[in-house]
Amino acid sequence: MVPDIAKHYPVLLNELISIITPQRGGTFIDCTFGQGGYTKKILSYKNTNVIALDRDIKSKKKADEFINVFQDRLVFKNKKFSQLANLKLKNENIRAVVFDLGYSQTQIKDLSKGLSFNSIGDLNMQMGINDFSAKDAINKLEGRELEKIFKFFGEEKEAKRIVFNIIKERKAQEISTERLVKLIEKTKRKKNFKTHSATKVFQALRIFVNKEISELINGLIAASRILKKDGILVVVTFHSLEDKIVKYFFKSLSENKSISRYVPKLDQVNTLFTMVKKKPIIPSSKELKENISSRSAKLRYIIKKDDIYDFNTDIFKKFEDLLEIENFGNKL
Repeated sequence: MVPDIAKHYPVLLNELISIITPQRGGTFIDCTFGQGGYTKKILSYKNTNVIALDRDIKSKKKADEFINVFQDRLVFKNKKFSQLANLKLKNENIRAVVFDLGYSQTQIKDLSKGLSFNSIGDLNMQMGINDFSAKDAINKLEGRELEKIFKFFGEEKEAKRIVFNIIKERKAQEISTERLVKLIEKTKRKKNFKTHSATKVFQALRIFVNKEISELINGLIAASRILKKDGILVVVTFHSLEDKIVKYFFKSLSENKSISRYVPKLDQVNTLFTMVKKKPIIPSSKELKENISSRSAKLRYIIKKDDIYDFNTDIFKKFEDLLEIENFGNKL
């Protein structure tokens, strides 16, 4: 079957629905509304409500279309993960909080965002509610800082050579998207014909510009506090760095003593969540045939054990090296 590249494919949709069971009704939070694939499916079941978030204001257009159909069952907020705690929920019993950390084809094809190697003009990569762009990072950060961004956020083995040529190039003129792509292609010694030469650098810049490390960590913590007993936290990741963070967070709250000693409950359990499956759920062969873009997707989920909202986590300490790199953006 030839995939329809213009169609939006919600990744691991059937698997997600089987986990969060919207057929039972309830309120769900879709933290990455995008083109609304998950939200639309959830709202197709009666007695469901969705609070949808997206930092990309362009997603509001699609959300408004849904609101015309589902009316007061859908609320859209132009917010980031880290702003989950500011939703001011009343007494909603949130059944599940869902994160899909991928980017839609609509966003990739939007050349003004600069996510694609085919983009033209200024480097951007801002997904919304940003402090700086990729253009600022490439043209203003020190070489050692760029090298760390490419190496740790993109796992780019030739980061040092690429940065050397970036510094040399930008002395003559400001680096645009096209110039960066050509520079990387010319610099890299090892060619991988399965992926574009600039893939890892673009990934690194996107993570850096959108502060995806701290956003994910703060989003996971906020979601864990919002959920009540039996609530489900689901995350779909698309690269190893995201998955490493999610895997550690889930494991630490389901295997270690995560409940705060200040919680006044003598018979409390020592862990906040139950991890049903230790290994991630991956796309079926059928889904891969229909949507090759889902090949790197991994779904992990945990279920909250009790109505406890105060817990311990060492996740900031665990990933402090990555957070320090992210803080390079504070000077821009």
